[in-house]
Amino acid sequence: MVFRSAPAGPVVLYLRRNTGWRFTAATGSFQVDESTPEIEERTGRLTTRRRPDARRCAKRMRKPVKDLHVALLEFAVHWTTPRTSPIRFSTWFFIAETTSDVVQIDGQEIHDHRWMRPVDTLRAQAAGTIRLAGPTFALTTRLAGYPDVPSVFNAVRQWTDERLLGRLCDVTGGGVALYEQDIAYHDSGRALGRSGPRHRLWMVDDGWRYERDF
Repeated sequence: MVFRSAPAGPVVLYLRRNTGWRFTAATGSFQVDESTPEIEERTGRLTTRRRPDARRCAKRMRKPVKDLHVALLEFAVHWTTPRTSPIRFSTWFFIAETTSDVVQIDGQEIHDHRWMRPVDTLRAQAAGTIRLAGPTFALTTRLAGYPDVPSVFNAVRQWTDERLLGRLCDVTGGGVALYEQDIAYHDSGRALGRSGPRHRLWMVDDGWRYERDF
């Protein structure tokens, strides 16, 4: 996630993917897939042995987005698609800062771009004018509300090193992705209403929301 300072607060570069691609078509995210994780299918635990070199991730990112010069990449979180997904990706999310608003997209993998404040992005998602991938929605939720780019970096540096592997459950109006810290994670969502820690992403018709209370 590339941040840039703006008068009304930090803005993020959101990318619209080619709608013809099989995975996350037409969402506001892109994948960085230089790592090779190992997943224990019996337990669902991610056992990635190493973090990919940030410079290779930056090199990968600059292919569909040219002339965008970014500084140091700060690791944020690792996300792996659920075991039930027909197409799976292991994605390392970093944050970075740029001082330039000049963006040249490749027209192949990426078809459009927008610089938006995270809070405005969440409003646009709720209004149905854009569609974000689940991890992008969750990260945007976590990073909304900071007054400037240094505050974003300071916050992310305090995050624990997480490897998230969700479990999808069907609910009325859509689905919910549960993560290991959630009270309902180990019983496949049967305890959704029980009191306890929450770490879940609701992807339902009446509005997406990311709960993180643990």
